Amino acid sequence: MLVGFSTNDDAGVYLLGEELALVQTVDFFTPIVDDPFTFGQIAAANSLSDVYAMGGRPISALSIVGFPEKGDPAILEQILRGGLNKMSEAKCSVIGGHSIRNDDIQFGYAVTGVINPLQVWRNVGAQTNDVLLLTKSLGTGVISTALKNGRAERSSLDAAIASMTQLNRTAAEALRELEVQAGNRCVHAVTDITGFGLLGHAREMGLGDAASGIELVGLEIVAADVPLLPGALDAARQGMISGGLKNNREFLGDCVVFAANVEEENRALLFDPQTSGGLLIALAPEHEKAARESLERHGVSAKRIGRVVPKTSKLLMVV
Repeated sequence: MLVGFSTNDDAGVYLLGEELALVQTVDFFTPIVDDPFTFGQIAAANSLSDVYAMGGRPISALSIVGFPEKGDPAILEQILRGGLNKMSEAKCSVIGGHSIRNDDIQFGYAVTGVINPLQVWRNVGAQTNDVLLLTKSLGTGVISTALKNGRAERSSLDAAIASMTQLNRTAAEALRELEVQAGNRCVHAVTDITGFGLLGHAREMGLGDAASGIELVGLEIVAADVPLLPGALDAARQGMISGGLKNNREFLGDCVVFAANVEEENRALLFDPQTSGGLLIALAPEHEKAARESLERHGVSAKRIGRVVPKTSKLLMVV
């Protein structure tokens, strides 16, 4: 086992040979949009994301389905079709799965990928003076909550769906291309932003790994530079706060300090649980320009949102 659960990494990595390792992950959840086909797409993109965050290439997947006994089979068919649509885009074969009767609809995948064991990206390893790049805007959680309460604007919902159905494959390919061009491991740490929100996953990046000799670092995030989905600020101001956001805020309370000028709604969005969120990347500052250019060539607009600093009394600082 090369990567397990000791650092809460995005996926497990198991060594098979000198140049081959498996990347394994699983994720499933209840619908967050009304359209079943779109829900299937989002669930698939979300399940694939952890493999991309490790630098791997997904090759096979097993579907996980919970569906009501008296549910409409046509809805289930559309969910499965949506998932298969994204899996096909990722060139990942769906080779089976398992379903159960369940009061609530649940859907997702267990995904297996492959990777060179010398090229694994972990969620730890960020170094002092690294820059932090983020490849997707925040706000899917508050917008999804607004939808459940009948208060989501069509434009903001469309933007959230476009983000959630976008695979992180292109971003991962751009980073790998950068490393080939640079001839070294200029990418020091990568994680995808999902249920723990930006700050929760940033915390994991800062914690290091004592067993691997990776020391703790601090992360300084500039709130004004964090990209947000259209309508996300309005949803936060209207109190569209999920239970997951509240849990993230409570869990991270002792780890983060905010500058006085950071507005409450911006603070909330940094805790907001994301579905199929973007990649948070820590890389050497001299490679920032090349990284952003490579991402742009692959159709990914990455934003610099902060930097890695020496560990202080608080792991995370938002200014």
